[in-house]
Amino acid sequence: MQHISDATIDALITPADAQQTLLQAWQDFGHARAAMQARVRTEAQGIKLSTLGAVIPDQQVVGAKVYTTIQGQFSFVILLFSSETGQALASFDAAAITRLRTAACSVLAARRLAHVHPDMTLAVLGAGQQGLSHLRQLREAFPLREIRIFDPHLSAEQLAHLQQESEARQVKLRACTAAEAVQDADVVVTASRATAPLFDGTLLKPGAFVAAIGSSLPHTRELDDTALARARSIIVEWKPQSLQEAGDLRMAAPELRIENKLGELAQVLTGELQPRQSPDDIIIYKSVGVGLQDVALAGLAWKKLQQGLQRPAGH
Repeated sequence: MQHISDATIDALITPADAQQTLLQAWQDFGHARAAMQARVRTEAQGIKLSTLGAVIPDQQVVGAKVYTTIQGQFSFVILLFSSETGQALASFDAAAITRLRTAACSVLAARRLAHVHPDMTLAVLGAGQQGLSHLRQLREAFPLREIRIFDPHLSAEQLAHLQQESEARQVKLRACTAAEAVQDADVVVTASRATAPLFDGTLLKPGAFVAAIGSSLPHTRELDDTALARARSIIVEWKPQSLQEAGDLRMAAPELRIENKLGELAQVLTGELQPRQSPDDIIIYKSVGVGLQDVALAGLAWKKLQQGLQRPAGH
């Protein structure tokens, strides 16, 4: 059984590849042609083992992501099987897939849920791997005028590199406070490890799209009740998992009745649900990460590897 490294994934899969494959996987799921296994966490003495998976017959794959969490650090592996023979196909270092798939799904959501117009402003709160992956994928997907980034740990060297990257694409980038970043932003990404809300929800611009992707634990949140109350719709990946894991939702005040605002990403991507009714509607996409995303991209990587092996020499 072959083992596939993060470096190989980075070389094989572009963000556009990831977005297209995930769109198809979500549409399969929305049409009951794929299924997911919710995350299970097992813990002893502060050490966690987590598993989640999916069955995607149209892509000919079945798989599971398994990972440890020790002292706040994650170590991911994906196991991939053939849905036709049941054979184990490959194992994957899954950090690259996790980074790619989360941002790609935020792009898919934003394309349908954001109020798109020329000269958009993007706010990114959290400049870790997920925040930067979102910054780069959203920068390519939308007509951005400015990117505002908040991260108290961002070094001057990192900031200068990001500014150079963005200016090469005629996009201004600057560091600022969380409040300054969110003010008048069209798209807001929260990609932090915050345990409490990052900003006052009154700061959200009418029409803003928020991708809250940093928290997948029931006792942590990045958005306050004001942001949730102002949202016309809150889109999650999959209610059975999101309602168990998303602290942003679980810690919300009962009187907000957020269950009345909830929809699923597959409903949006199949066209069954169209949450935005007005340019001023605030839409929140709350992501916790689900197995469908991981298995779909592992399947894509496996397919690309096999195509490469079958290509005649010199081509």
